[in-house]
Amino acid sequence: MSSCTTRRSLLTGFSGVLLFGPASLSFVQPWPKVTVTKDPSCGCCAGWIDHLRASGFTANVVETVEVNRVKVRLGVPRELASCHTAEVGGYVLEGHVPADAIKRLLSEKPSAKGLAVPGMPVGSPGMEVEGSAPETYDVVLFGNGKPKIFARYRGRDAI
Repeated sequence: MSSCTTRRSLLTGFSGVLLFGPASLSFVQPWPKVTVTKDPSCGCCAGWIDHLRASGFTANVVETVEVNRVKVRLGVPRELASCHTAEVGGYVLEGHVPADAIKRLLSEKPSAKGLAVPGMPVGSPGMEVEGSAPETYDVVLFGNGKPKIFARYRGRDAI
């Protein structure tokens, strides 16, 4: 009887892992909150924030007309500037950085200040334009020596 009870207990426990395991894993290591600083009139920034949230991030939004002061304070190089600046896990994010690149950054933890997508490439998260083909663009790792390419994307897809 004890072997049946043990077998039954194991099967019940295993079923629980199958049913609740994936959901519980997301609570084990959630992504850190992203604080996004944006101009109140910028609509593409809202699209990027929606992309972050759909990818499992929590976003806190700070609206100010002085976004450039935040860029300077955080050390974003002028040549890498875009429309919004964010902070996550001790890193700076500049522009329309895809969530997958942010997750990679947070997982690999390179010695750097952060990631940037200079300008506003068509098709990057938040910059989708109906009827327009997405552009190919670089996600740049910056802040530890010369900026270098961290990833390359076409729209939301890594290439």
